[in-house]
Amino acid sequence: MVPRRFFHRRALWPLALTWLLALLAAGPAGPAGPAAFAADAAPDLGPTMRFGIVRSNAPGCEPICPEWISAEGSIEAGTPALFKRMLKTLGGRKLPVVVDSPGGNVEAALTLGRLIRKNKFDIAIGKTVFSSCQPGAKGCQDRDARYFGDVIDYGAMCNSACPLMFAGGIRRVAGEWAYLGVHQITTTYIRTKLQYRTTYRVVGGKKKILNTKIVSRKNAGSYKTYEMSKSVEKKLAAYLKQMGIEQSMLETMKGTPASEIHQIALDDMLAMKLVTSTDAVGLLTAASLCEPGRLAANCREVPGNKPDGLTATAATPPPIEPEAARRDEDMRFVVVRGTNPLCNPDCPEWISAEGAITAQTPQKLRQLLAMLGKRQLPVVVSSRGGDLFSALAVGRLIHEKKLDVAVGRTDFVGCDPGAWNCLAKDGAYAGLSIDAGVECDSACALMLAGGIRRFVGPQARLSLYPMGQKQMVKAYLEEMAIGPALFAAIERRSVERRLEPGMMLKVGLTTSLQSVDALTGATICEAVPRPENCRIRPSANAEADAPAKL
Repeated sequence: MVPRRFFHRRALWPLALTWLLALLAAGPAGPAGPAAFAADAAPDLGPTMRFGIVRSNAPGCEPICPEWISAEGSIEAGTPALFKRMLKTLGGRKLPVVVDSPGGNVEAALTLGRLIRKNKFDIAIGKTVFSSCQPGAKGCQDRDARYFGDVIDYGAMCNSACPLMFAGGIRRVAGEWAYLGVHQITTTYIRTKLQYRTTYRVVGGKKKILNTKIVSRKNAGSYKTYEMSKSVEKKLAAYLKQMGIEQSMLETMKGTPASEIHQIALDDMLAMKLVTSTDAVGLLTAASLCEPGRLAANCREVPGNKPDGLTATAATPPPIEPEAARRDEDMRFVVVRGTNPLCNPDCPEWISAEGAITAQTPQKLRQLLAMLGKRQLPVVVSSRGGDLFSALAVGRLIHEKKLDVAVGRTDFVGCDPGAWNCLAKDGAYAGLSIDAGVECDSACALMLAGGIRRFVGPQARLSLYPMGQKQMVKAYLEEMAIGPALFAAIERRSVERRLEPGMMLKVGLTTSLQSVDALTGATICEAVPRPENCRIRPSANAEADAPAKL
């Protein structure tokens, strides 16, 4: 106590300063995104969410094109403020939100959902593929609309806290290739040691407090809980009810451990009223929305608007890049027929998949599979890897169609499909498959994991390394019926490393150490039962020799 004297109306007032120590638990104050596999590790949610107004770059849509709000990245405490800032630039226009997010802060997600509902925005799960500059890029200023691009739903996700943001949309759209997942909320309580100074006077023998002031703060550690408190549960229940979502969504969240993630099937989303439509993201962003006479609210006319670098005149065609460079840029899918003389006329056919895995890769494979109909051809893949989400989408496509996969390369005979004058004969190009020195690295290995039978020969190279999004990769491997040993093997690697053949087989990534010839060799069509990818091509005189039809 430090005595001091104050004189007031001839009375003596003792004044004292008392130091108090208090240990307070202030919380919740942490992200409610996916928990890491180790309870004491920070979740890896990637870059912070960025917002941008995007104009479609679809050919022929100008001068009236659809626009949307791109929302991509993790949801953090300051994200709602960024969203409000972007809203001020809209001038009251109602644009759909296209979201791709691993989750993040629950409180911020609720605020975003309420802002979306207040502004009567629609929302869809999708990824924006920017055609020129993108949010965050230096000196990125396009004309009229800040960004140009397209949208896809392959590999797009809305996980953890993101579905709470998603619930705010008026129309809520999720296609069959989008991923929406929930789990239990992780709450972090932060302990803070506060030091107070209380000033008081003694009046009539009693203490009269004049003021209390915090003079120091010290971090005293923190702890996490993976169970939803009653207060949080009540808050979320009220929010979902306000948004018209069934409480079964909350029960699914509570029933899924924080270390896992539960992908909600489309039928269940409909039952929960979490989605209003199971259409692709194009329902809200397609150029056809801006056809004369049926202009959607997000269509905007910009007379003479042409985004830089997106159009080429007929007189100046775009330069043709070398085939090798083009393959490194984007995976190409073509149907190939074996040309070994030993198999003629009953030869095997396969799907050649070569090049980098990009955002467009799943759509290309889907189009080819639609053309093939019910035919099941094995996939022969050669790739250095690429986009993780697209690789998972391709793997799911392969698994859904029950296709086999082998690591190998196709050597085309006669001409290469990339040449303008190289035409397929009876729907297939001529070629031979080999696996000597062929690579399938990083994301390609996850694409391979989608195969029903998975072959990697002793001369092929397959390598893996941790690619982030641990929970999503783990869930995908479980979906492909591959045991936890492979995921553990990935976790133990800090850099990309080749997997030995014996290890591939042991952890379940491959089902056989046979080479690509097991699926495409010249003699496989003599086997009993006959493989499904064998097809007898009629001789040149077959049609002339056939009996006339009435």
